[in-house]
Amino acid sequence: MPKVEIYTKSWCPHSARAKEHLDFKGVRYEEIDVTTDSFRELEMVNRSGRHTVPQIFIDDHHVGGNDDLLAAEASGSLDQLLYKREQGEAA
Repeated sequence: MPKVEIYTKSWCPHSARAKEHLDFKGVRYEEIDVTTDSFRELEMVNRSGRHTVPQIFIDDHHVGGNDDLLAAEASGSLDQLLYKREQGEAA
């Protein structure tokens, strides 16, 4: 399973929905709460180019926010990112 990171803020409903979706899929992730951590928030902005949360990364690939996560799910590209190693190993 690839490394999944999600930058969040504790009060953000979009962050909560993104985490719920990842939990539903059984995806393990590292949550980086930037609610009161300006250093980590700056890190998020530098990595993503965005100031909003959540920001989701899969193996350093920037997925984007919650809407982007759901669009990736709908298109099938989320599963490709999450399971690419397993598919490569099975081949």
